Amino acid sequence: MSPFPCPLSRRILLQSTAAVAALSFANEVHADPAKDLSIVDTHTHFYDPERKEGVPWPGKDDKVLYRPVLPAEFEKLTQPLGVLGTIVVEASPWVEDNQWLLDLAQENKSILGVIGNLKPGTDRFANDLKRFCQSQLFCGFRINTGAVVEGISDGQFLNHMFAVHQADRIVEVNGGPETPGEVAALNKALRPMNRPRFCINHCGNLKIDGGPPPAKWLEGMKAAAEYPNVYCKVSALVESTGKREGDAPRNVDFYRPVLDALWSIWGSDRLLYGSNWPVSTRAASYETVLDIVRQYLANRPAKDQERFFSTNCKSAYGIWRKR
Repeated sequence: MSPFPCPLSRRILLQSTAAVAALSFANEVHADPAKDLSIVDTHTHFYDPERKEGVPWPGKDDKVLYRPVLPAEFEKLTQPLGVLGTIVVEASPWVEDNQWLLDLAQENKSILGVIGNLKPGTDRFANDLKRFCQSQLFCGFRINTGAVVEGISDGQFLNHMFAVHQADRIVEVNGGPETPGEVAALNKALRPMNRPRFCINHCGNLKIDGGPPPAKWLEGMKAAAEYPNVYCKVSALVESTGKREGDAPRNVDFYRPVLDALWSIWGSDRLLYGSNWPVSTRAASYETVLDIVRQYLANRPAKDQERFFSTNCKSAYGIWRKR
């Protein structure tokens, strides 16, 4: 029996059943999944600077992002585009903001899961993990690549990775183009039965300039993909162009060298769609973000489109699954 019990509430059971039904219905009746398939966005951020405690991110000087960003706005923006719901990713290092996100998810059915912020390798990690795993909506947590580099030689950190595996949660990793290689190194340091699921954020945050991706990034991606417990999130494409005035390229051909490489390395089973909204709005509209990957997948089999836009997140995040 897992030491991290996750009781399934009636509300979540009903929500889960409805989500599965929506996905099944969409896949049965829509002839063109690239345009009409129900979509799960696996990377958004919600926060509210108007709370009495404020927020640690974004800063007050950020004229684009420093404002309340909450589910109602996301739903209004994305539901007409076929987005069923989202996995919301922490935007705060404050431990209690994990609970704030879980409470927000409990109140908003568009939030299908939460990726929190915990610190493996610290004395409080085990208790924090057990606490938040009481919620079915807590899918895991995110760390940065620096924590991975330090943790590879830290016995407590490696033990905590096993605890995450036991809890059946995922560890997301965010950092620069070196991230895929470091995720591969961490998996190599873990025994096969001790490895949790991992997800590389934002394609490793490489610079996208319309040309082929760098050899070091390709090498790292190939190394990470050798481990079947590792996923890669196709997110932050428009931000990676360096554009900040809503002027990121809209033509899929600009992104094709990177997308071709990702598809060749990871196949159709371990890539996930994510927008990185609202951060993405600096570079392009949500519709543009979604349209880029829709264009790319338009000529691929319907089953591949279904996996990328919705069903891969079942295996990655464990959503819609009884524990």
